[in-house]
Amino acid sequence: MDGFLTVGQPAAVTAVRGLLRERRAHAILLVGPPGVGKMSLALDLAAALLCERVADGLGPCRACRGCRMVAHGNHADLHLLAPAGSAGSVVIGGPEAQLRPGVRDLVADLSLLSVEGGARVAIVREAHRMTDDAQNALLKTLEEPPDNTTLILCADDDEQLLPTIRSRCARVRLGTVDARSIETLLDARGLADAPTAARLARLTAGRVGLAVAYASAPEAVAIRAELVRRLLDLLSERPAGRLGSAKDLQTRALALARLLTPPPPAQDTPAPKSRGKTGAKPAPAAPAAQPAEGDDAEEPADAVAEPAAKISAAERRLGLRTLIALWRDIARDLVLVERGARTTVRDVALLEEYEAAVRMLPKGAAADALARLVRADELLDGNVTPELVLDTLLLHWPRRADAGRR
Repeated sequence: MDGFLTVGQPAAVTAVRGLLRERRAHAILLVGPPGVGKMSLALDLAAALLCERVADGLGPCRACRGCRMVAHGNHADLHLLAPAGSAGSVVIGGPEAQLRPGVRDLVADLSLLSVEGGARVAIVREAHRMTDDAQNALLKTLEEPPDNTTLILCADDDEQLLPTIRSRCARVRLGTVDARSIETLLDARGLADAPTAARLARLTAGRVGLAVAYASAPEAVAIRAELVRRLLDLLSERPAGRLGSAKDLQTRALALARLLTPPPPAQDTPAPKSRGKTGAKPAPAAPAAQPAEGDDAEEPADAVAEPAAKISAAERRLGLRTLIALWRDIARDLVLVERGARTTVRDVALLEEYEAAVRMLPKGAAADALARLVRADELLDGNVTPELVLDTLLLHWPRRADAGRR
């Protein structure tokens, strides 16, 4: 769509084109579920703003020097800030926290002159993970941004942002992507045949970035199936057996997370002295294969065999988030089967097993488990030990009525 590579979001693309044409919004908030294309649209927007040929909201040309540098992640006037540290949050940062650059570092970068002599763009990824201090530190820049500067915030949930932040941004909402668009994208990139593309589109529930990540890493599909099988088996396990499986679940979930998650941006390393000339760069992406949501990178196979002692708190939290997301899909399907909505089950290959499990579970147990999983995901945003959350979820996962005879 005129230089925009974002897939399955025509309304959001139209809204962004309107903002570009009006040239009035200096802060834009892109809101939508994980994996639906917020980073893709943010990079489209950045390319349009930094394009050297096209103006007036027509979209990036994708051929000029500015567009090529954005596509390859080395444009000096494009800055990226992403969560870091054990809590996986966007922090306030500053000189005292060089290993965890934050909002103050971004503000300092934007106070310098443009390297290329044109526009400057800053993207805050997962802005909903900004601490309150970080959000307050960003307010002044949102109110009075430097000349020719645009800030783009990508957030899964704008309710986690302060009202003062939301009120200073033009908001663009993104929804889940229709299955046909995901299938077309996977086919166009040569990532999956038609049956596999259709299955991934259904499994990922309109999260195009996640579908691309799974299609790009067949090992991830295998690990997902392994984890689903283990969680379903736990419906028949006693408490001791459940707790005994915690370490293996966490290890395999981290392996899956690493396959589905791009490598950390350059900003997670110590900031260079000349920050204004380098900025923080997004992960490289070729123009013809722009990631739908940044979930396009794959770790080497030996990277997932790292000893547990070397796993950081941030990675343990990431692994549990990945496990909970998959676990919620299982609980959701169980709820749908219990309520007779079998046609909306995501993993249709497990339909018969879901039906058998529901017949043996206490009524409403799956719905209670789903609510508990949603709450656990929220708790991970706080200072909660991932292992404690996992143990609690395992102990409260429903138990089949026939489990005592096994």
